Amino acid sequence: MRVMVMVKASPSSEAGAMPSEQLLADMGRFNEELVKAGVMLAGEGLHPSASGVRVRFSGRQRSVVDGPFAETKELVAGFWLWQVRSMEEAIEWAKRCPNPMPEDSEIEIRPVFEAEDFGAEFTPELREQERRLREEIAARG
Repeated sequence: MRVMVMVKASPSSEAGAMPSEQLLADMGRFNEELVKAGVMLAGEGLHPSASGVRVRFSGRQRSVVDGPFAETKELVAGFWLWQVRSMEEAIEWAKRCPNPMPEDSEIEIRPVFEAEDFGAEFTPELREQERRLREEIAARG
């Protein structure tokens, strides 16, 4: 199963504070463990929400809202995409992670939808389109 592992933002990450050399080294070692175990598929840190925008949808209307966004505890500061056997395995990996922030922090883990999760609505034609798109993305990698 694939899971998205989200590092929640904190006041310091939203203020643009960069990680210390020690935290970068600790995270580098943790990421190396994940890669060697075949768990890590991707992972990146994100700039503070002041650098971002939100696109809101209301029927056919679209509006853009510039950051920063108020609710720090609801924002994501970074992410990993992991391939694990179970949610329990993902939790065990997350518990081994260095604290990603200088203050108390939180990591959220959520399963990624797989093709079989969508049922009959995900027709053979749509599955074939998805397969082609994934191949195209992989070829660009």
